[in-house]
Amino acid sequence: MALHIHEAWILLFVIPALVTPAAINHEDYAADEGDQTSSNDNLIFDDYRGKGCVDDSGFVYKLGERFFPGHSNCPCVCTEDGPICDQPECPKIHPKCTKVEHNGCCPECKEVKNFCEYHGKNYKILEEFKPSPCEWCRCEPSNEVHCVVADCAVPECVNPVYEPEQCCPVCKNG
Repeated sequence: MALHIHEAWILLFVIPALVTPAAINHEDYAADEGDQTSSNDNLIFDDYRGKGCVDDSGFVYKLGERFFPGHSNCPCVCTEDGPICDQPECPKIHPKCTKVEHNGCCPECKEVKNFCEYHGKNYKILEEFKPSPCEWCRCEPSNEVHCVVADCAVPECVNPVYEPEQCCPVCKNG
């Protein structure tokens, strides 16, 4: 069977006109089924982008709703672009702070260090102490210990002796 050129042109123009959108069966295309169920609100895995916000624990918030995404975060407002969170300028934590709590938007100091620790012992601010016969120390307001070591003069004898509880050697034989 041989087709003439003018018959081939007729087939090219007539066949596409016979296939209309109504003639296509949507059940034959799995991709179209997914598109149809996306408008359904009862999906197993909902996509909340542009519809709500999700916090750290998976709780969903409506657009315009205020929420706290985590235990130490600032409050946020749910928008179509995602959460917009307050970022206030928090007060600085005291340098002597020994216990910081993160229960709110800004961290809080709950305990301030008001002592110095030196060789396992605690000393009050401005307290002076002698850890050894040759050292004199003081607990500074900065919670640091500053010590001065005695500078002994060179003894003028041949065999100087170190006495207990004395820093510098002494000459026993004059």
